Amino acid sequence: MELINIGAYVLLYLDEKRKFLVKVEKEKVFHTHKGYIRLDELIGKPYGVKVKSSMGISFIALKPTLKDYLLRIARKTQILYPKDMALILVYTNIGPGSKVVEGGTGSGALASLIAFHVKPDGKVYSYEVNKEFLKVAERNLKKLGLADYVILKNLDLTKGIEEVEVDAVILDMPTPWLVVPHAYKALKNTGVFASFSPTIEQVIKTVEAMRKEGFIDIESIECMVRGYQVEAGRTRPQTLAITHTGYLTFGRKMLKEDSNSS
Repeated sequence: MELINIGAYVLLYLDEKRKFLVKVEKEKVFHTHKGYIRLDELIGKPYGVKVKSSMGISFIALKPTLKDYLLRIARKTQILYPKDMALILVYTNIGPGSKVVEGGTGSGALASLIAFHVKPDGKVYSYEVNKEFLKVAERNLKKLGLADYVILKNLDLTKGIEEVEVDAVILDMPTPWLVVPHAYKALKNTGVFASFSPTIEQVIKTVEAMRKEGFIDIESIECMVRGYQVEAGRTRPQTLAITHTGYLTFGRKMLKEDSNSS
């Protein structure tokens, strides 16, 4: 049974809408609208234990998932929704040992998710032109224990990619079409290019650049998620849904005939 240690993060669960990610430290008190909780009382207890606030309200101390961390990280920019990040992982075939170029870093949410899946032998090379964003991303990566798997680079990806023979190039930036030629050179043969764009105009320019460069198996998709309120006799879709967040475009690097030494 895994126990809660000093310095560990815990997700204090009250209900579906009220969850709090906290760090367990000695003499630390966490205040909520339902009373305060002495976090050092959790030390040595198993995850899943119930803890009562000063008002007698029960919270459950859950072990945080990666999703819990990503939804609550410090941010200077809007991060991708889990639905979009999950599709990126599936379509790019990222796994342990993968070598991935990402741009831009932003607050480091996507870099963190990629790093989690490429460790222990893979690496993420994340490009970002804004130094302040990189500082935030570095703190978030350290908080998640993933900093060793990400190399942060204060460089403009539209000017070039330093890495070669990478498994995937993943972009979340305003002008992905300017990176397409550099991505083609950096990718392994049949490697995957992926780009997230909020507008269809960006998608059109990116796909045109991909076709010109020689990418194949090009696909642009949109993912929408609708939750359900489940209750016997009253089950129905939730009033609010996560619909359009952006478009995802994918493509594969084709080996050009003049590059085939066989």
